[in-house]
Parts: sequence; structure tokens; C-alpha cells
Amino acid sequence: VQLQASGGGLVQPGGSLRLSCAASGLTLDYWAIGWFRQAPGKKREGVLCITSTGNKIYYGDPGQGRFAISRDSAKNTVYLQMNSLKPEDTAVYYCAVDSTCLETSRSGRYWGQGTQVTVSS
Repeated sequence: VQLQASGGGLVQPGGSLRLSCAASGLTLDYWAIGWFRQAPGKKREGVLCITSTGNKIYYGDPGQGRFAISRDSAKNTVYLQMNSLKPEDTAVYYCAVDSTCLETSRSGRYWGQGTQVTVSS
């Protein structure tokens, strides 16, 4: 099983990015997929999760009202659309998979390698 996170980069405040989490070796439709982030010197925090039935769950405050998660079954890929980005969104973003969003946040059975998002002018 491999999760490939991509789409990060440098963006100005107020800009947008779309992160991708492409899977091989498993079918994402049957799993919960979560996005997490970790800024330098900070603990990892959950951002958003999509369940196997398509429910979308925010893990907390990060990204509420600005971020959205979606899944493309044909491409076996989950996306994190990030709008109105702020400098405090700067972090390495990871995707992870488990049976539920709760389990994904607790441990995550499989993790992607992370993609750097830097929000700066």
C-alpha cells in the first residue's frame, strides 16, 4: 500500500492550493481518509476527513470554512482544497487512511509521505 501526497508549494496569503492523496494497493472508497498537518515545533493536528460513505468531518478548527475534502473514485485519489490560505496554515500536510476517521486520527493504518505548504508573501 502506498499513499502519495502532492500539490504543496509556496502560495501568497489569500491564495489557494489543492493537495492530492493518490493511493495504490487499496481502494480509497472503502476507507476513511484524513488530512493532517504539522508545523515546525508543533504537534500534528487533524484537518479534515472523509468517510467511506462520503461524510466529511472536520477534526477541529483548522480550515473550517476554508478547506474542503473530496474523493475521486475513478482516480483513487482524495483532494484537500485549501482556500483563503493564511501564514499559520504553513505546515507539512499528510494524508492517512484507516477504517474510520477516529481511527485515522488516533493512529492511521497507512500514511503518505507529506507535502510542504508554505503561505508567505
